[in-house]
Formats: sequence, C-alpha cells, structure tokens
Amino acid sequence: MPRISAQLSAVADYGGVFAITVGGDDADGWRPIADGCADLIDATARQYGTTTDRRIGASLVQFSFASRLWSPAIACALRHSIVPDFTGLQRARDSADLRLPDPTGMRIENEDRLSASLYEVVVQRNLKPLAEGLPVKVSSGLLYGNIASALVAATRALYALQPDLRDRATRLARALLGTQRLAGTGTVKYNLAFRRRSCCLYYRVADGAKCGDCGLTRR
Repeated sequence: MPRISAQLSAVADYGGVFAITVGGDDADGWRPIADGCADLIDATARQYGTTTDRRIGASLVQFSFASRLWSPAIACALRHSIVPDFTGLQRARDSADLRLPDPTGMRIENEDRLSASLYEVVVQRNLKPLAEGLPVKVSSGLLYGNIASALVAATRALYALQPDLRDRATRLARALLGTQRLAGTGTVKYNLAFRRRSCCLYYRVADGAKCGDCGLTRR
C-alpha cells in the first residue's frame, strides 16, 4: 500500500477534526487506540458533571472519535482517491486526538467501491471494536446513530471547505448511510438533510441542548 503522509498532511490543513498526526518516532503522549478510552470517559463525565450517568461521557467520547476518523478518511478518499489504513492508530493520552505512526492507504479510483472500503476501515476495524470495549453499557442504536451523525457532519464540513466536492461527497455519504449497521439510523432527505432515530444524550449535560438532527426533536 502507498504511503500517504503527504495526503493526510494536506487534509490536516482543513484544521479541527480533519487533522491527524502522522509519522514520527516519538510515542510520548500517545497510546494505542485499542487500549480503550475509559480514562477519557471519566474525564468527560467530570468536565460536564455527569458522573452519575457514565453513558453520557461514553457517548460524547465515542462521537468525538467517530468525527476524527470520518473527517480525514472522507477527505482523503474524495481529494486523493485514497482510503487510509488506520492500522496501528494511536490516541493522545489526554484527548481524542489521533496519530498514525505508519501512514499507508489503499488507492481506490472507482467511487462505487469507496463506501464499502470506508465502512470497513472506519466502522468495522475501529469504531465497532471501540464500542465493544466501552466500560459502560450504551445501546447500539445510540452508538451507530452517533457514527451516522458524525459522518454527515464531516461530509458537510468538507464540502463547506471544498464546494467542488459537494455532489461527490453527498453521494458518498448517502451510500454509507445505507451500508450495513448505518442503514436505518436515520432519515435522509434532499441532499444531506439528516435526522437520526436516536439521541447522543448531550441534552442531559448542564446547559446542553438537543442537536439539530436529534431524534427527540419534534419536526
């Protein structure tokens, strides 16, 4: 598989959740994402004052990881026809920031194959194991709703920055929303008007509110 340091660095210029640290020999401050995220969940619960219901912290942390995986993956796929291989992925010791020590990827020119490849890499290989390893029981409907919502948010953020990618990005997101466990997580209307069937629980945080795509919001 080709090395993709340059492609990931180019995508990181978008900033925010598109940025992923690549390469380097210094592993200080990083740990394998496979180690789980119990510490981040506890820290998030303390930050938002939700220690009596750890599901809230678990949902927010998992949503953050979903956003940080979808964003660079979709951007690389659409800008460079590359699907990153996140094998060996690491997370920061005190946040959901990500690092890929040996950045490689798969070149896929055929757009019809992109959705299946992205689902395999992002959901099956990373977000599914993360969900299964959560130290608190959270419903699968909520977790896959988070994954779908993060996908839509990442796609919208990308084409806001790169308007020329809007049509391709929308087609790709809609294809992903119909793939395996993401199918049925919400309804998609014109373009990417998405309403999920679940809730991420953010409204239970002090001064929190229901998100724009929340399934609990009356329309």
